[in-house]
Amino acid sequence: MTLHKAFNETTYQVIGHGFRNIQVLKDAFAQVDENLDSDMYGNGRVIEDFQEKMEKVLGKESAVFFPSGTMAQQIALRIWCDKKGIKKVAYHPLSHLEIHEEDGLKELHHIDPILLADQTRVIELEDVEKLTEDISCLLLELPQREIGGQVPSYETLISISNYCRDKGIKLHLDGARLFEILPFYQKTAAEVCELFDSVYVSFYKGIGGIAGAVLAGESSFIEQSKVWKRRHGGDLISLYPYVISSDYYFEQRVNKMQQYYEEAKELASLFNQCEGVVTKPEEPVSNMFHVHFNQPKEKVESKLIDTYEKIGVGLASNLREMNENECYFEVSIGDRYAKVPKQVLHKTFELLNKKLKG
Repeated sequence: MTLHKAFNETTYQVIGHGFRNIQVLKDAFAQVDENLDSDMYGNGRVIEDFQEKMEKVLGKESAVFFPSGTMAQQIALRIWCDKKGIKKVAYHPLSHLEIHEEDGLKELHHIDPILLADQTRVIELEDVEKLTEDISCLLLELPQREIGGQVPSYETLISISNYCRDKGIKLHLDGARLFEILPFYQKTAAEVCELFDSVYVSFYKGIGGIAGAVLAGESSFIEQSKVWKRRHGGDLISLYPYVISSDYYFEQRVNKMQQYYEEAKELASLFNQCEGVVTKPEEPVSNMFHVHFNQPKEKVESKLIDTYEKIGVGLASNLREMNENECYFEVSIGDRYAKVPKQVLHKTFELLNKKLKG
């Protein structure tokens, strides 16, 4: 029995919104007028209405829907580099662009990244001030997924934003999970985005849509991004399945982020009470965090599987090995967590803790 299979066979799962199956699409389309026209090459009511909605939510002049965030962010950085005439940008060593995109920024756009800060922490103002090379744009990811969803203080964001504007550096927000950190900051999306020249948000991560992203900024910036979207092959004849699901699940979940945040803190507390387990951060600042075990991956997998089979609650579907004596997994709280009976959840952790001690 694999951990993934055992997780899928449990009665309850504590992470995510649910299985990514065809029902996700069917639910999104259930109430849609069958006579609604599709979009065509970026034009049409279905896509334009959603873009206008996101302009208001993000507080930007203009917004455009992209099939992927990877495409949107590479294009954003390319535009800022062309504008300043410097093919250099800066971002965190564990940025999505650096570790998940097969060097797309370098190979497709010939842009050189400068990596800021240590891998284990977020970018601080001091890191930006210490830059010795001229850059066109600084990218900040909020939250920083690969280190457990950590974020800098809001005061730090303001300081970095002011510094970049003083130095003529464009500031881009990798806001793939922007809505998830708003409860911690106690700010609106527009208030956070005001600090940035451009912003990308995803609609399949915490929002739970099928796929898709929005890039927002000044009108001239967005008009240039549309040209690059065509060059990248992102102007599909129609994107309405992604747009409709993005809109539907945005409305379903954007106002639940406070709930997810509180539930993440509750779940992290339960993990931290277990033998040899720590969460990073110790108290989550969004709906996500990492759970670290000071035991080998194979041993933890066995203990998790046994716990799943006895109690019926799935905590994770995979583990990542750090070294021969440590492993971890990522938690992202969504609709599933609230469906787990509290008594059953506590029994799960009682048994897991007992097994980890053994």
